[in-house]
Amino acid sequence: MKPDIGIKEKNLDAITAILSNVLADAMVLYSKTRKFHWNVKGESFMELHKLFEDQYKQLEEGIDEIAERANKLGAAVIGTLIEFLEYASLKEAPGKYPSKNEMLKELLNDHETVIKTLRKNIDDCSEKYKDAGTADFLTGLMEKHETIAWTLRRYFN
Repeated sequence: MKPDIGIKEKNLDAITAILSNVLADAMVLYSKTRKFHWNVKGESFMELHKLFEDQYKQLEEGIDEIAERANKLGAAVIGTLIEFLEYASLKEAPGKYPSKNEMLKELLNDHETVIKTLRKNIDDCSEKYKDAGTADFLTGLMEKHETIAWTLRRYFN
């Protein structure tokens, strides 16, 4: 049964597409962060190992919240690796094992990409689709990504 919550069905479909992209990007970023957690080495290994662990745990929590938000709006949630890669705007780099500085830069770039996408999605959800709840939800996610990006950026200043 579709929810009757004051949002038009066509808008719910558009919001679901947004949430599918946000979820897919979160899954790619989660997977990449885990990979870097497993493969970081060299000087400051333990510091970065723990940093990446903290970050993938934050992403994991957000992933569940994104899926639940889509369910609240009556949507079936994507859940396979093929679907995640299809819906994601972030890209994986199979077979590549970057240096620790390259890991930090890649994660920073991905978080900043997610932040920019979320900013647009927040505006669309609020203004175009009249869904203040999802706009607020995405704002909270964006703030978490901003904090992670800020932390990663500190390694370069």
